[in-house]
Amino acid sequence: LKLENFEAYKEQLREKIKRREKEVLQLCKKLTKLRGSAAEPLREKLKEALVDLNFLDVEFSISITSKEEDFSAEGCDKVEFLISTNPGEAPKPLWQIASGGELSRIMLAFKTVFADKDETDTLVFDEIDTGISGRTAWKVSEKLAVLRKRHQVLCITHLPQIAAMADAHFCIEKTVEGEKTKTGIRLLERQESIQEIGRLLGTDQLTDAVL
Repeated sequence: LKLENFEAYKEQLREKIKRREKEVLQLCKKLTKLRGSAAEPLREKLKEALVDLNFLDVEFSISITSKEEDFSAEGCDKVEFLISTNPGEAPKPLWQIASGGELSRIMLAFKTVFADKDETDTLVFDEIDTGISGRTAWKVSEKLAVLRKRHQVLCITHLPQIAAMADAHFCIEKTVEGEKTKTGIRLLERQESIQEIGRLLGTDQLTDAVL
C-alpha cells in the first residue's frame, strides 16, 4: 500500500518531520530561556569563586548564541565561558588564554560551585600550585578541602599549605638503577608525611621548629 501511494506517503512523512522539528524548536527555545536566566547568577558565583582564589582583577562572562537550524540533544545553543585575568584585556574564550596553572585553579572554582551537583567520583588536579604562594595557596587548599567532602581528590603539589590538607600522602621519587631512571610512588606513614611537608618548606634541616 505504501508503494502504491508512495508520493502521498512521502508527503505524510515530510509533514510529520516538520511537526516534530517545530516541537523540538519550541523545546530548544525553552532551554535557551532557562540558560539565559541561569547565566547571570552562575556568572556571579563563578566570579566570586575566582576572586576567592586570588584572581583579583578577573573579568568573567557567559556567552550564549543560538542557531535554530543547528539543534541537537543539547538544544540549539553554543555556550562559552569568557575570561580575562589581566586588566585592560578583553575577555576571550577560556581555552584560548588560560595557562596550565590558571586552568587548574579555574577548574577548581568551577568544581567548587558545582560541588553538590557534580557526580564525578574522582577529581585530579595536576600542578594546581603553579605560580601561587601565600594566601592564594591557603585559599586553594580550603577549596580542595570542600571538594573532598563529596569527591575523591588527587592533587600533585609542591606547596606545604596544600599538602597539609590531605588525608593521605604519596611520595613520587625518581631513582637511577644501573643506567635507567625509574619513577616510583609510595604511600607515606604519618611521620613520613610530616617530614615531607617539612622539606616542602624549603629547609635543609628538619628541626623541631620546622616539624
